[in-house]
Amino acid sequence: MATPSSTQILTAYICVRGASEALAFYKKAFGAEETFRLTDLTGKIGHAQVTIGGSTLMLADEHPEYGVLAPPALGGSPVSLHIDVVNADAAYQRALDAGATALRPPSDQFYGMRAASVVCPFGYRWTLSHPVEEVSPQEMQRRFSEMTKGG
Repeated sequence: MATPSSTQILTAYICVRGASEALAFYKKAFGAEETFRLTDLTGKIGHAQVTIGGSTLMLADEHPEYGVLAPPALGGSPVSLHIDVVNADAAYQRALDAGATALRPPSDQFYGMRAASVVCPFGYRWTLSHPVEEVSPQEMQRRFSEMTKGG
C-alpha cells in the first residue's frame, strides 16, 4: 500500500473522450511516458497516469454516468496546462506535428518567457515555454501595467 507523502503535491487529472488516443497523442506531442493504465472490459480507460518531465498527469475516459465529462460535452475547457520546456519553438512544432491546433505561435513574453499555446485534439489548452530573461516581480508588474493601460 502506498504511503502518503509529507509534502503536498498537486497533480492535474483530466477527462478526455478517447483516452487511449489521448495517451498516444501526449506521448508524441509532449514526450509523455505512460506509467499506469486501468481499463474496463470494453477497453475504456478508468484511470491512467503519464509523466511529462518530472510531473504526473492523470487522465480517464469520459464517464457521463458518473458526471465525468470531457471538454466537448461542456463546450470547451477553462483549464490550461503548462509545460516548461527546453525550447518552446521546437515543442510547439512537435505538438502541431502530432495534431494539436495552433493558438499562439512562440513569442517572447513580458514576464521573461518565450511561450506558445496549442489546443490538443481532446480540448485542452497547453502552453509551452522556456525562460529568455530574468524578470523581477516589480518589473513584471511594470511591464504588465504598461501593456494593459489601454485596455
